[in-house]
Amino acid sequence: MSSTQPYFVVLAEFRLKEGQIPAFLALAHNDANESLANEEGCLAFDVLTPEGSDNVVVLHEVYRDRDAFEHHMQMPHYAPFKEGSAPLLADEPSGRFFYTAIRPE
Repeated sequence: MSSTQPYFVVLAEFRLKEGQIPAFLALAHNDANESLANEEGCLAFDVLTPEGSDNVVVLHEVYRDRDAFEHHMQMPHYAPFKEGSAPLLADEPSGRFFYTAIRPE
């Protein structure tokens, strides 16, 4: 990834019901794999589990720009993730959006 172009970064955190991590991880990894394979604008997609937490998953996604992220949410593989994960969640997911900071010259 270039350091001269700001990328659109998503950090989405999901708190899951007891015992639902394996089902959620299967959905999240499928979404990540499909995104990386089929979306030119998806540059990175990591499925993370925080140290010391048994019921939280964080998705770290990097897109070429905001439009590429919007395109991601319209892809056929996104709907099964969104619909399939909803009953696994203990509460609403939280998300934060960022742009990579460009180093000043």
